[in-house]
Amino acid sequence: MNLRLEGKNALVCGSSQGLGKAIAVRLAEMGANVTLLARNEDTLKITVGELPANSEQKHNFISVDFSEPENAIQNIKSQLPLDKVYHILINNAGGPQPGEINSAEPEHLRQAFNQHIIMSQLLVQLLLPGMKKAGFGRIINVISIGVKQPIENLGVSNTIRAAMASWSKTLSRELAPFGITVNNLLPGHTRTTRLEALIQNRAKSKGVTVEEMEKSMIAEIPVGRFGKPEDIANAAGFLASEEASFITGINLPVDGGFLRTL
Repeated sequence: MNLRLEGKNALVCGSSQGLGKAIAVRLAEMGANVTLLARNEDTLKITVGELPANSEQKHNFISVDFSEPENAIQNIKSQLPLDKVYHILINNAGGPQPGEINSAEPEHLRQAFNQHIIMSQLLVQLLLPGMKKAGFGRIINVISIGVKQPIENLGVSNTIRAAMASWSKTLSRELAPFGITVNNLLPGHTRTTRLEALIQNRAKSKGVTVEEMEKSMIAEIPVGRFGKPEDIANAAGFLASEEASFITGINLPVDGGFLRTL
């Protein structure tokens, strides 16, 4: 099985920490040249220095804010070499703030739509000519199990992630003839700063301790633990490889069996 990515260039969004960082590390381990994309330049400088690299690999980063997609894409364009082909795009953005959908402000939905749908659309349009020229492309969207089973108190996230999944499925059929696959990763409860905040919010709302809430949430996961960022990264690495050329248009849960749906 060939899981190597030598000679491939990857652009990884939201990659200064959490799931995005873990995916960037995994792609670098597989031999890809990785460009990190995130907001905090200081954190990016540290992260790019932590990426595995051999003498042939070249990693870099671009600091950009996804909240204004049109400005962000112009910033990215100005820093990408004109002749560089990116074979792999990891769309990954921070989750919208928690809360019930019935009380969500329209602005919260607009912000989430911009950061997830519009930004992903612009990035695909930017990189697509190179992927078509190479006859190889991997577009991987990190979304959420909320696509299949809405998560309590994450109303905006459930809504936007579902839209992202529909966008991805549509795109997958359009791009398949060019050797470009489009797939979604659906992380379950995974050890990140966002999960820690979610646990604290749930514990507070239900009047229990953080430890009690964590134990209760783990009890709903058949494998008996929260996910690790590396669990998501391993799935992304496979989908980015040559071996996944016949897999496109899917939602892949990486959730330890949490989902009750097929």
